[in-house]
Amino acid sequence: MTDRASILVLDEGTSSTRAALYARDLTRGGFAQEPVALASPEPGIVEQDPLEIWQRTRAVALAATGGTLPAAIAITNQRETTILWDRATGQPVHAALVWQDRRGAELCAAFRADGREADLTAHTGLLADPYFSGFKIAWLLEAVPGLRARAEAGEIAFGTVDSWLIWQLTGGAVHATDASNASRTGLFNIHRQTWSPEMLAHFGIPAAILPEVRDSAGGFGETTLFGAPVPILGVLGDQQAALMGQGCARPGEAKITFGTGAFLMAQTGANPRASSARLLTTVAWRLGGVPAYAVEGAVLNAGTAVQWLRDGLGLIAASADVNRLAASVPDAAGVHLVPAFTGLGAPHWDPDARGLISGIGRGTTAAHLARAALEASAFQTADLLEALVADGVELAELRVDGGMAASELFLQALADITGLPVLRPADLEMTALGAAKAAALVLGWIASAGDGPPDEPLRVLPVRDAGWRTARHNAWKKAVAASRAIGG
Repeated sequence: MTDRASILVLDEGTSSTRAALYARDLTRGGFAQEPVALASPEPGIVEQDPLEIWQRTRAVALAATGGTLPAAIAITNQRETTILWDRATGQPVHAALVWQDRRGAELCAAFRADGREADLTAHTGLLADPYFSGFKIAWLLEAVPGLRARAEAGEIAFGTVDSWLIWQLTGGAVHATDASNASRTGLFNIHRQTWSPEMLAHFGIPAAILPEVRDSAGGFGETTLFGAPVPILGVLGDQQAALMGQGCARPGEAKITFGTGAFLMAQTGANPRASSARLLTTVAWRLGGVPAYAVEGAVLNAGTAVQWLRDGLGLIAASADVNRLAASVPDAAGVHLVPAFTGLGAPHWDPDARGLISGIGRGTTAAHLARAALEASAFQTADLLEALVADGVELAELRVDGGMAASELFLQALADITGLPVLRPADLEMTALGAAKAAALVLGWIASAGDGPPDEPLRVLPVRDAGWRTARHNAWKKAVAASRAIGG
């Protein structure tokens, strides 16, 4: 059977790979998902097998299509995760360093100490944190024997996960990324829209390893995975894809996605907006050669707090069970869980912060910990919103998506702690929808990034007053300060 009236989205996330089919009206049809293993043998190390990422992605692509032939493929991916591979064999030279991996921390400290962070921010809109790909590449070039010489000789290719999948899908014919993913490496000048020779020099990274940077909606080669050529027409980093999926195409419109981490992104339009509150300036997408920009606050650990209750403590059997457990108590009884498992992201950017539980007493139960784990993401969101206000950006509402947004208990906590109305779309797969929209723009199925299927979002309003909110947020800040003090 042949069906050229659909777009296949490959959504490669941190903990799973998904594939979804979207019809011409951008309603979602066929869907498949498989887990991808994470290895974290010690604090600061978070790795994945690049070959498993590809094999799982290939499997869900074939499962979701069910024998149909899509009009196009779009890719959205976990950002910053770094893969280096042999150009001749296509084999990875090391495990993928996941965005949470912190092994570039020493180089970050050196950037801050010798003034290179100012150049990094001026060129890329980013800060010196091992979160970003440049620090991971630099670490790999030093850690793997002989790798630097091979990279300088042009034998090695670098890519974030989108580039790795494009390479695999095209049989090595295309080594490319889009501007949204390139803007997360620390190597891309977001103003010139080119790789930065200055930053490559600062990091000691040879330009020969870099992919070509293309528009987010455009051609990335063809794949014969389905037996006939299918073009790859859209690529977006996952958070930028969610921004497009939520229809946030005008300055001031914002969303936050709650997954493994939590990422608040506000559209700023044609002008990059520098932050005075340690938020990031990034490329939202590039269409027709014209970039749109956004400001972003990145929380490194959100859903991981719930996963830790499940896998680390055994308090719940499945992640969804956290809602029932947390709902069994009226509040967290003063308990705070700061999930700094891999340091703290925005606005602190402290790779040395350590996870912490505070406020416990003899009456503290598993239910209080469950409630504190959910509230941690709400408090971290409040920290990001406070930084946005310091930068002169005030939101009237908060659009949410991602796995944690399925919990209405969490959404109420989020509304109460931030003081904003929270809007949840009927379909939580906003990341995949955004990637589908990028390809749909090329196919002419939609006219602009703000277009999309009709939606009736759930609207959750705050019920707590400002005094309650301020007191709770101040208590949270004390817990964060203790988390940072422990890490030294």
